[in-house]
Amino acid sequence: MNGRFWTIADLDQIARIEAECFSDPWNRRMLAEAFLSDRFFGVLLEENGVVTAYGGAAMAGDDAEIELIATSEMYRRCGRGGKVLADLLEEAVRRGAKRAFLEVRVSNAAAQLLYLKSGFRGLYARSRYYPDGEDAIVMVKTL
Repeated sequence: MNGRFWTIADLDQIARIEAECFSDPWNRRMLAEAFLSDRFFGVLLEENGVVTAYGGAAMAGDDAEIELIATSEMYRRCGRGGKVLADLLEEAVRRGAKRAFLEVRVSNAAAQLLYLKSGFRGLYARSRYYPDGEDAIVMVKTL
């Protein structure tokens, strides 16, 4: 398992995993726009040139917003999501972040558990946050 920053060449693989994992995935154009922003950074894990997990975050002052995190289905429950999250938080600190925020679906217990184990805590719920009307929990971690 090799970890590194995203490159533009990774966007097709990342977009495929997005579509595999989420009912409202970021498409390739959205991923490219984020990638090209000077506020954004993305990390991924790969095996034999195949992306297995990835994450992305954006800086806003001294806050980091975890915008994306996903693991390809066949690589779940192996610690990859936690490694990607740790790498994102490490890079956020390097860039001057004091806190990290994220939103998670209220139905996504596995992700919530990962975030709680990583030191995040719930702040509040955002009613009907997702396109399908599901609520989100906003979480924060002091870095």
